[in-house]
Parts: sequence; C-alpha cells; structure tokens
Amino acid sequence: MIGAEKKSLDTPALLVDLDVMEANIARMAAACRSGGVSWRPHTKGLKIPAIAHKALQAGAIGVTCAKLGEAEVMAAAGIRDILIANQIVTPEKIARLAGLRHHADVAVLVDDPSNVAALGAAARAAGVTLRVLIEIDIGMGRAGLRPGPAIRALADTIAQTEGVRLAGVEGWEAHTTQIEDQREKAEAIAKAVGLLTDVANTLRAAGFPIEIVSCGGTGTYQTTVRQPGVTEVQAGGGILSDMRYRTKYHVDHPYSLTVMTTVTSRPTTQRIICDAGKKTMSTDSGEPLPIGIEGPYRLGFSAEHVTVHLERPNNILKVGDRLEFVVGYSDTTVHLHDEMIGTRDGRVEIIWPILGRGKLK
Repeated sequence: MIGAEKKSLDTPALLVDLDVMEANIARMAAACRSGGVSWRPHTKGLKIPAIAHKALQAGAIGVTCAKLGEAEVMAAAGIRDILIANQIVTPEKIARLAGLRHHADVAVLVDDPSNVAALGAAARAAGVTLRVLIEIDIGMGRAGLRPGPAIRALADTIAQTEGVRLAGVEGWEAHTTQIEDQREKAEAIAKAVGLLTDVANTLRAAGFPIEIVSCGGTGTYQTTVRQPGVTEVQAGGGILSDMRYRTKYHVDHPYSLTVMTTVTSRPTTQRIICDAGKKTMSTDSGEPLPIGIEGPYRLGFSAEHVTVHLERPNNILKVGDRLEFVVGYSDTTVHLHDEMIGTRDGRVEIIWPILGRGKLK
C-alpha cells in the first residue's frame, strides 16, 4: 500500500494526515516551551509508540499513560520516562509495575495509604524504588484527595514507606474543558490549577521535595502552560485532534485523524450508506463529520453502517465511491482499529500497528 492514493485503500481505514499531525506536535511543544513547562503527552488516544517518539523528538520529556499495559508498550519501544495517570492497586498489576521499573522510570498516582504500603512492599521485593505522585481532586470529582489535611498525612505515609518516593502532585482540571466563554474558562482553569499548586507549595513548606506538578489536557493546555507553579502538562489528544476537541473543548487544532469509508448503497437520492458504523467510528463523545457533504444532513449509526440522511436529494456519490469522515473522538476510536495509515499529500507513507490496542489491564 505504500505510495498508494488514500482513496484506493480498502475500507474502512483509519488515516492520519502526517503533515497536520506533525504541525500539531510542533505547536504543542512550542506552547509548552513558551510557558516554561515540560510536555508529557498522554498516549491513551494515540496508542502508537512511533507517534510518541515524534513528540519526544519535538521536545517532550516523556509520556503519560492511562493503563499499566499501555506503559509496558511504551517502555518496550524505548520510552523511559513514563507517568501512569492512574492508581495501580491489584497485586498482579503492582507486581508488574515493580518489574517494569527495571526497564523504565515509571511513576504512578496514589490517593490511599493502603495502596502506598502495597506499592512499597512490591518495590522492595523487586529491589527498586517507585516514584509516586499524590492525585489531587481539583474539581473534576473523580479520583484524588481534596485539598486538606489528608494530603499531608498521605505524604507522611509515603515518606515513611521504603520502596516509594514522593515525586510530586497531579490533578486534572477536566471540569473546565467545555466552558464556552473563553474568559470564564481561563478563570476556571486558573482557579483549579491554583488548588494544585497551592498543595505543592504547602508540601514543600513542610519539607517534602515536590519536583513535579502535573496537570493539563488538550482542552486546557493553552491556558495551563501559563499558570505559575505548573511543571508539566499532559495534553496529548491535540496531536490528532478531532470533532470533540474542536467543537466541545473549543481547541483550534486542525484535525489529522479520519476514517475512509466506501459507499455501499444508495437506495434513494436522500440516503448514503457506508461500510463503517459504531465498531469503526466512536459516536459517544463526538459525532464524526463527513467531508464534502453539502447541505443539511443527519447521521445514523448501526454496528457496521453509517447512514447519511440528506435533507435535499443528490446523486453526487455513487456505490463504490469513497467518503471520508473526521473522527468524532480519537480516544474512543483509535482502539477500534488494528492499524493507522499515515498519509502525506494524499498518498500512503507509512502504516503503524496500534500496539496499545486492548491494553486495558
């Protein structure tokens, strides 16, 4: 397929425009440099070590992973500085984490003393020391400790536990991502991130060596990089970009990720059916955009089909023609595919296996 025109590919096919993706990487790296913070892009939506290496070449210090399995994939590809932005709690996973420390400088989030004890015991057994970051709930309302005395108590527990080392604090201002008014959004981000940096300063004042203050996703990073006290941001989705980031998070990155489909049926002049449904294009967090469809339409998704219902009839697309869709949400689309096809100037340049696919444990 190398060198083939993208419209000649068998479908459905997950495509990435390499020029656009590389420009997004350069833009995110530059924003971090200008803000004086490090960049640790999240790979939960990328899942491809080759793309992570492109970010590292642009200046990223390491990567963020959602799952231990993803971190193992990145470490196997030679990436050494890895943050797992999650708690690792089962005995099986903790043993794997301690073993992984022999191959990468992996860090993990904690918010519970019993978990700290289990991590320390496994690390001692493996002869390693694990970096841990205390997760702080700065408004998202998911995992993490709210600012207060429990954080100091957990920091004391970490300091007293052999095998683990307190490296910093982490939070995610996700609750601010969909605020439409940009001034209001910036104020909300500053307030949330301020909670995190205040915790870091309080712990430092108490004698704890807080090196890392990690936060920021694609929906917030353009503001977060300018917040005093932040040391790194985890924004990664903007590398690919998609309809969710552009329409719901109001991030102006051009999209690079699309799905090429084939028109398999035109039963009427107001209906176009293609060979890609919910098993190919996620619809839960953002609706895909058909490129080149003019006039009002609505989309209907079943397991293996997408139907474009046209308000006005036309015969522009025929059975066998290609129709390309901008991905609705990359985080829940990439993992549906075995490979991502990199194109440049409309032709296939490279094919990447999605090595992080299925790494849910």
